Formats: sequence, structure tokens, C-alpha cells
Amino acid sequence: MLDVQRRLAAQVLKCGKNRIRFHPDKQDEIKEAITKIDIRSLIGSGIISKKRALNTSRFWAKVRKKQKSKGKQKGFGSRKGKKTARGLNQKQIWMNKIRLQREFLKSLRGEGILTSIVYHEFYMKIKGGFFRNLRHLKLYASDRGIIKNGKG
Repeated sequence: MLDVQRRLAAQVLKCGKNRIRFHPDKQDEIKEAITKIDIRSLIGSGIISKKRALNTSRFWAKVRKKQKSKGKQKGFGSRKGKKTARGLNQKQIWMNKIRLQREFLKSLRGEGILTSIVYHEFYMKIKGGFFRNLRHLKLYASDRGIIKNGKG
């Protein structure tokens, strides 16, 4: 019943047949409509209308975002990807590492442990990414006899 009208309305409204809505009280008028022109007039009068598309709801995404802004739902079970994929990006990690090493180097120079030549040599090694971390820098310096037991 009303299959032809539904098909014509879908063609006119450029959507699927399931998205066509007929006014329940105007069934007789819809039955009489057999051409696209008739269907267009019924659409204009609001007897035939198009339902909105059923998209994926953003409700739960919004709820999760609100919870995360409160610091919730960030446990190990909710995580995907590497440790480095979360929080700081690679540049921030690099900057923090370099700043820490340079600060340590300046403290050694301030205490008079390093000469300017050795300081420059270490500084350039830090800049080149030679040291993995501060512990590696201390180990390297203690192996060379510059500092004792990894301490400044």
C-alpha cells in the first residue's frame, strides 16, 4: 500500500524509501497522487516529509570527554598506543631531556669541576643527542674521571 508514492517521494527528495514519512491522517490524498508533480505538491504542503538521517550519536562521546576533562577514564585499561603517544610530544620530551642535561653541566662548571674546553665538548655532545639521559651523562663523566661516583 502506497509503495509507488513512497518510491516517487524518495526519488523527489533524493533519499531512501525508509526515510519517507506520510502524514497519518492524509492517507486518502496520498493514494490519489500518482505522478511526481502530485508528490511535489504534497511535499510542499507538508503531507509528505523526509525523516532525518540516523547518524551515530555523539552523546556517549561527549560524556567520555567530560569525564576525561575531570581526569577520569585514563587508567591503563583505557589506553591504546605507546607510552610516548600520550601527553608530551617528541619535541617536548627532547627539550626536557636537553634542559636537564645542560642544567647539570652548568652546575658542574659553576662548582669549578669542568674547564671551559671540557664544558664545550660535553655541551656539543648533549646538543648532538649523544647522551640518552642524565644518568648516561653522569656515567660517561665518571668513566672519564671528570666527576666521582656520578655526583657533581
